Amino acid sequence: MFSSKKDERVNTPAPPPPMPNQAAMRKPRVPSAPSIISADLVVTGTLKSSGDVQIDGRIEGDVYAANLVIGEKAVIHGDVAAEEIQVRGRVEGSIRARKVLLASTCHVQGNILHEAFAVETGAYFDGNCRHADNPLADVAAKLESAAAASVIHPETPAATPAATLVSRTVTNAGPSASFTPLKS
Repeated sequence: MFSSKKDERVNTPAPPPPMPNQAAMRKPRVPSAPSIISADLVVTGTLKSSGDVQIDGRIEGDVYAANLVIGEKAVIHGDVAAEEIQVRGRVEGSIRARKVLLASTCHVQGNILHEAFAVETGAYFDGNCRHADNPLADVAAKLESAAAASVIHPETPAATPAATLVSRTVTNAGPSASFTPLKS
């Protein structure tokens, strides 16, 4: 006549644990403040970040990041790759990303390999656009091999204020990067 719900729970088998999917197997990224390349900064060389990057200055080289925002006044002469990219400024080189947004203020000259793609009215795009299930496959292998060989040698202490930063050199298997402010 009276049954115990506790007894019913004991007799029912526990569901099997869910199988991990590919997205769950990726390393979780800890949210942090984005790295910012300000408008008065020129970078020559390759930028690599496992976090978010916002570029408002000028880059003469390739950029690899988790998420990338290219500001309205930004200029990049090189390839860019990230999970998500918002382009508001100028890019002269190829773009590889899972999600690409070309804002109305952007000027892109180069090819785009994407999983999802959106273009606002007024955006300038000169190149080829192609869908890919995994647009970052080649980039990931390239970054892993380069990461094993990269070494950072700061010429100035990291505690130096940005206004007095004269130069910093990053040396790796590829070209070196130097950061020099436009204004003194």
